[in-house]
Amino acid sequence: MKDAKNLTDKEFERKLNKLVRDNYRYKNLDKGNRKIILDIVDEYKDRLREGRGISYDRRYKDLYKLRKNKIRLGLSDGDLKDIKNILDSFK
Repeated sequence: MKDAKNLTDKEFERKLNKLVRDNYRYKNLDKGNRKIILDIVDEYKDRLREGRGISYDRRYKDLYKLRKNKIRLGLSDGDLKDIKNILDSFK
């Protein structure tokens, strides 16, 4: 992420996708859960690209929405914990 400013849009997006899809710590997330994360990360993309972190309030708000809709989205407590870890990596 340090080199985000030097990457093209495609390269940056590919790097974010790789983070969510290929990181061994998040292998238990299914395809639907990864899509949820990628949708959230897509909203963060511009801020990350500028080298700015994502505020605690913004991360909390996004996690709150997921917890509120946990059953409808089919998320387990473990999934929410993994999603929180991913979002916290963008501090």
